[in-house]
Amino acid sequence: MGLSYLGIFHTIIGIAALAGAAAGFIKYGKINLGVLSGKIYFYTTIITSLTSLGISKHGGFNPGHIFAIFIIFLVCIAYFLYAKKERNGRARYFENFLLSFSFFLSLVPTVNETFTRIPIGHPLAKDITDPVIGKTLLILLLLFIAGSFYQFIKQKRINKSVVIS
Repeated sequence: MGLSYLGIFHTIIGIAALAGAAAGFIKYGKINLGVLSGKIYFYTTIITSLTSLGISKHGGFNPGHIFAIFIIFLVCIAYFLYAKKERNGRARYFENFLLSFSFFLSLVPTVNETFTRIPIGHPLAKDITDPVIGKTLLILLLLFIAGSFYQFIKQKRINKSVVIS
């Protein structure tokens, strides 16, 4: 199945969002909204989520659209915490978690769509119930849990070293 122009745009912007998140995780251990990689993640995630609302492989409103709306909600709350609760150490825990959770949720449809399309002609998975998708998502869930635990510990150390409320 080919991609529409909106689908192509959505995919390109989505790849930029994933790259921004990956750069942040590698450099900072989190998606940091105060630096370029975090800003790229924030804005491209909003655009990707909005454009996904105009895409439907099966017609009509579907679970992917609910994911998109929820992801927008998560990144907007995280941005609010970043911008308005700058001095609140507890807010950083929630900000980190919300951004990481939004990234994890973004990977669910990404894995589904990628594995059922690539390689062209012989995709890795036949449909979303294929075990390779389930196993991949389980690994990503475990990485998300481990990463969240790491971010919590790292943020706790930061909060202790910096006098913030």
